[in-house]
Amino acid sequence: MSSSSSPRTCLVTDRAELEQILQLQAANLRDHVAPEQAAREGFVTVAHTLDVLEKMHALAPSVIAKDGGKVAGYALVMPVGARAFVPILDPMFQLLETLSWRGRPLHEWGYYVMGQVCVAEEYRGQGVFDALYREHCVSYADRFACTVTEVSTSNTRSLRAHARVGFETLQTYRDATDEWAVMALSLRDSAR
Repeated sequence: MSSSSSPRTCLVTDRAELEQILQLQAANLRDHVAPEQAAREGFVTVAHTLDVLEKMHALAPSVIAKDGGKVAGYALVMPVGARAFVPILDPMFQLLETLSWRGRPLHEWGYYVMGQVCVAEEYRGQGVFDALYREHCVSYADRFACTVTEVSTSNTRSLRAHARVGFETLQTYRDATDEWAVMALSLRDSAR
């Protein structure tokens, strides 16, 4: 159960936090939740390993929400340099090379992929998702212009949440597994 105060957001600082991210991820993988729960609460698609998270963290630490010592939510930071760590995402990176944002090729902006976002069930509806993205803006606006992500169009809760915090849809496409909305969020807009 959550405490009376809201979880605080920060960057990952240690291996124990990465291990908690993996636990939260495993509990929310599409294959591990009932279809009706996935439709209502959302889901995550890709399973990472501790080794991959450590490599990503070495390039740019991910954002987490913590309630005391517990990770209540996470939003993974995946710089383009992390592309080789998760081969299943290579088609997404190939697509990103072809897209534009705000009238310029995406690669000219300096971006990273928001590799996955998840909020523990007991913390949903409390503003944790929005707080994770505010932390992205605070922590990475000086290094990157935007962050880009893909959201399954069947994950309506996630689509609504991403639009609410300011993500703009760049393109929708279908691959062998799903239909995806590719979305970008400015890290530097004064509205943040």
